[in-house]
Amino acid sequence: MADRCGDVMQRMGMMIGLKPEKLAEYKELHAAVWPEVLARITASNIRNYTIFLREPENILFGTWEYHGVDFAGDMAAIAADSMTQKWWALTDPCQTPLESRASGDWWAMMQEVFHND
Repeated sequence: MADRCGDVMQRMGMMIGLKPEKLAEYKELHAAVWPEVLARITASNIRNYTIFLREPENILFGTWEYHGVDFAGDMAAIAADSMTQKWWALTDPCQTPLESRASGDWWAMMQEVFHND
């Protein structure tokens, strides 16, 4: 789907485990995400970003819309951002990556198989 700037919007989803002993900490962090982290996400063409939690399995499901034309470049800009790196230093120890994720990935990416507007 093309938006008003000619970019192609892609819906994306990902999953990761959450350590039970880090549940409260993870929720607290995400109740007040740092403005600099949110600004970097927006600058990298991510919109409508949501993270869901499934308890008691403690699985996080993230979903967003990508509205850019250089996904790899936009993700590299997020990864290079110093505030995002500090944020990840707090959130990554809360997470347990899925064994089935692709090599080099932290979160396991998902394939969209159905959507209805």
